[in-house]
Amino acid sequence: MRRTVMRFIAAAVLAPLAALPVAAQQFINVLTGGTSGVYYPLGVALAGAIGKALPTAKVAAQSTKASVENLNLLQAGRGELAFTLGDSLSDAWKGNEEAGFKAPLDKLRGVAAIYPNYIQIVARADTGIKTLADLKGKKISVGAPRSGTELNARAILGAAGLTYKDFAKVEYLPFGESVELMKNRQLDVTLQSAGLGVASLRDLATAMDVVVVPVPVDVIKKVNDPAYLPATVPANTYRGQSSDVVTAAVQNYLVTHEGVPADIVYTMTKTLWSGLDALVAAHSAAKQIRLDHALEGMPVPLHPGAERYYREVGLLK
Repeated sequence: MRRTVMRFIAAAVLAPLAALPVAAQQFINVLTGGTSGVYYPLGVALAGAIGKALPTAKVAAQSTKASVENLNLLQAGRGELAFTLGDSLSDAWKGNEEAGFKAPLDKLRGVAAIYPNYIQIVARADTGIKTLADLKGKKISVGAPRSGTELNARAILGAAGLTYKDFAKVEYLPFGESVELMKNRQLDVTLQSAGLGVASLRDLATAMDVVVVPVPVDVIKKVNDPAYLPATVPANTYRGQSSDVVTAAVQNYLVTHEGVPADIVYTMTKTLWSGLDALVAAHSAAKQIRLDHALEGMPVPLHPGAERYYREVGLLK
């Protein structure tokens, strides 16, 4: 009898508690890139800032194979914010299977245009490589398979009249591993699509003499994609680089998906623009992130949360 009474009392006490709404833990996964690239340190800094702005959320930066993987993860709901190259984003929205997207990724939503990626082709000086034509017959790394970098490699090399069959060897490796093979004289050249002063290439230029190979404007035009623009790697970006080098650049974007709540995306967007100092401290590429360029060339619809922020600051009417 006593046990029955106690169970009745316990049920009476717990029933109202069970009826109370339970706040779900908000997880925010920031999808970046390889740890030796630019996306990763910027993503870590941004995740830290978002975590401070949303103290009840669990925020983490995840190292990935970058653009293509990030966009597919977003579509699957396995991330809330991601870094991506503009040409990959456009291909994802269209569903370009050759670029790694089996169907249009229609859940993607824009947050901000950030800084440009520079397509940096860097060769060991002792190989004699000085032009794109000199790459024929050499050993090259073009980035992880079907990463944004590797898609950039296909576009630029193709516009220069080169296919992967023209090389003695083609490696599909992240930035850091590519550099280690170059240091060991197992590779002649690496193509890396990243912000200026990327850590991997600074490391390589410190370890040996290198040449930054120019990508002429006429080659960029032959790519026939508005995402590719002429740009310059300024003199002294890397040790021994005594003059400016022309190359191509592709805009980077931060994106999310339609399932992320508008108030969360609003806070992430506001945190980005109010916390640029933390990003610049993480990597100098962030110096090129500007609010007045936030909506430039966005290939996907803006998320309503981001749209709300841009209306508040007068960027949208």
